[in-house]
Amino acid sequence: MDSFDHLSASEKAEAAELQKMIEIEQHKAQFQAQVHNFTDVCWDKCVDSPGSRLDHRTETCLVNCVERFIDTTLSITNRFTQMVQK
Repeated sequence: MDSFDHLSASEKAEAAELQKMIEIEQHKAQFQAQVHNFTDVCWDKCVDSPGSRLDHRTETCLVNCVERFIDTTLSITNRFTQMVQK
């Protein structure tokens, strides 16, 4: 039995819209958590001593680290998606 059976059509539409907004906010939170995670990992890996500017080596290291992190995350996500679809 649907828990929304007792609601009017407009209330159901509002509930569906609210659910969609919640999902969007959850995705935003997941994205922010990922950004925080790779910031921590890449900062620790690449930045020896913080200064007013990043040198070329540090900047290159950060870019490569973030790209590897994103590639790895996408690869894992795609693999899990494939496993779920089987």
